This record gives sequence, structure tokens and C-alpha cells, in this order.
Amino acid sequence: MHSLRFTAESSSDGVIERDFTVGDVPGVLWSPAPGTGRAPLVLMGHGGGNHKKHPAMAGRARLLVTVCGFHVAVIDAPGHGDRPRTAHDEQEIAELFRARAAGEPEGPIVVRYNAHLAELAVPEWRAALDALQELPEIGSDGPVGYFGINMGTAIGVPLVAVEPRITAAVFGQHWPDVLIEKAKQITVPIEFDMQWDDEHIPREAALALFDAFASKEKTLHGNAGRHKELPRFEADSAVRFFARHLRRPA
Repeated sequence: MHSLRFTAESSSDGVIERDFTVGDVPGVLWSPAPGTGRAPLVLMGHGGGNHKKHPAMAGRARLLVTVCGFHVAVIDAPGHGDRPRTAHDEQEIAELFRARAAGEPEGPIVVRYNAHLAELAVPEWRAALDALQELPEIGSDGPVGYFGINMGTAIGVPLVAVEPRITAAVFGQHWPDVLIEKAKQITVPIEFDMQWDDEHIPREAALALFDAFASKEKTLHGNAGRHKELPRFEADSAVRFFARHLRRPA
């Protein structure tokens, strides 16, 4: 088991930001100011081609910290952020750019590559969760959620399927192909985002993935617009979702 090692710390507007590593996997933990006691933890998965401190990650994390008082952790996916790319990464990325330039569908390449990354990332996330729960401000018995769109869903669905400590999740905007069977194993509350006019993921494909979740409580948010036009207010909705499901009754 790898322990968590903090490597940098800063603070602004009541939010503490700490860089960390678990083994050779880099991450960042956003937290409320010290002295607030234990609080729930939300794990966030970033999108493809992005990294742990992408503005979308930082913005969503700050909302969860300032509105809910939660901790939020993100780790760089394999081949992303501060992690080196392998020859396999370079090959898949080159193939994606080739398909994009030729006007060919991106889905088959993205699905294949993300499935490969998920096989590597799921055990890394579980090790990171082990280490984060050793922190006194989080603890081993506190509520844990997962928030990941796009590639964050490709990694998050197989993670939540095997990780019983995660009790609520926000997913969306990914093809169902390799995720259907994993989704059938998930019974925790789900909020799912899709773009009704997505040029990459057919509407029927997004609905098929949503339908596969075995959760008794699951909510579908379908917004007009293309793939990259997910409204920013969906982040506010995710905050309210996690507040409902991770806060313990007083």
C-alpha cells in the first residue's frame, strides 16, 4: 500500500489546495479551511486530453468545497497531466487526430483507448482512496462520491462498479459500448448528463447507457446542444446531488 505524500500547498478564498502523490501517481486535494472537522470526499475524474487542475476540475472542486464543505480529489489519468505518455498512448492519440482530420467517427478509437486507460486507472483510484482515507480530516468511514464526465465516465463506471465505498455518482457523455455490463452492476444513486444534439455520441447510445444503470434512484439531464456545450449549471446540479447523498443527517 502506498502512502499519500503532500508536495505543495496553497490557499485562496477559504479553499486549501494540496498537491500530492500516491506512489508515482500525482493528484490534487481541495479542502475546506482547517478546523471544520471531518467531511465527505468527492473523487473527480477529468476528461480526455485534460489534467487534474484543468479549469473545469478546479471550478467544480471549489463549488463542492465552498458550498458543501467537502474534500475533492483528482488524480492525473495515465498518459495525462504530469504523467508520461507511453508509445501506446502516442499511437492512439495519433489515430484519433487522423480520424478527426479525415472526418471519420471518433467513437471507436475513444472507446478503445479509454477502456485501456480505465484498466490502469481503476486500481490507481482505489489506492488513492485508501491513502486519502488515512487523513484524519477524511477518515475511513466517511461518505465518498464520484464525479466524472466524458473520459471521467469511462474510468468512473468500472471504478464505481467495484468500489463499495462510493455511494453516489455523477456520470455522462460517453459511449455505452464497453460500459453497459459494468453499469448493470451499479445500484447507487446516479445523476447522468447528456447533450441532446451531441455530434459524437448518438442520442440512443447515451440513453442506452443511462438505462443500463441498476440504480433505483437515477436522474437523466438532457440538454440541448452539441458535445462541448454542456451547460455550466450542471455543475451546480451536481453539487446539490452530492449534498443530498453525502451529507449525514445532523
